[in-house]
Amino acid sequence: MKKLFALIAIFGMLTIGASQLMAQEEDAATVETEETVETAVETEATTIDDEVIESTSMHAAIKQKFIEGGAGFMACVVLCLIFGLAISIERVIYLNLADTNTKKFIAGFEDALNNGGLEAAKEFCRNTRGPVASIFYQGLCRYDQGIDMVEKSVVSYGSVQMGLLEKGLTWVGLFIALAPMLGFMGTVIGMIDAFDQIQAAGDMSPALVAGGIKVALITTVGGLIVAMILQVFYNYCVSKVEGIVNNMEDASVSMLDILVKYEQKNK
Repeated sequence: MKKLFALIAIFGMLTIGASQLMAQEEDAATVETEETVETAVETEATTIDDEVIESTSMHAAIKQKFIEGGAGFMACVVLCLIFGLAISIERVIYLNLADTNTKKFIAGFEDALNNGGLEAAKEFCRNTRGPVASIFYQGLCRYDQGIDMVEKSVVSYGSVQMGLLEKGLTWVGLFIALAPMLGFMGTVIGMIDAFDQIQAAGDMSPALVAGGIKVALITTVGGLIVAMILQVFYNYCVSKVEGIVNNMEDASVSMLDILVKYEQKNK
């Protein structure tokens, strides 16, 4: 199920990104020749027409800035956004499915253990999703070896579950760092091109310098925007992981207390 969510998210993001890139290439030749809006419109439709014009002009402006920034570097920045969002969405779905009501689970576990014994408690853990249930099940499988072995098993398997929760976040962090770097690289290369044009022209024209610098800085803006978007998802996932890990630690302590009481009861 987790892989299915990941594939759906990645496929959707790649489809959207590919369609946007294709649309940008098709409209590159016609961006500067947009049709003018007729001035004589009916009074009842003026508000709707203004909204359509504003939406169209904004979309055209974004495409134009993308083209001005350079297709190569801007495409790399967009790919960082697509892959970063795909991984982030998969992590958000996974972490929300892993986050369960720990208090309710512990109450049900204790009830199953006291009324049905170890097998009933194991069955209860198998039928419950989430890392807390998995840790409890691993601990119960080693109950016959003593409480100390249960504790070691819970600690060891807790580290495994923590690794599963943090899986993929390093890639999101990579894209957060990579997008601004690609933007800065595009800016530096754009500045070099601008100075080459100045050298070829043999004249320090303000218009020539300003135009080159403006185009060069577009890639930096794109990279920073991508990094900010991915940073929000990254911080959300990190805070979610910390919350789940805290619940796992609290539940592990409660589990050991319950097993100690169960062992004293059955002596």
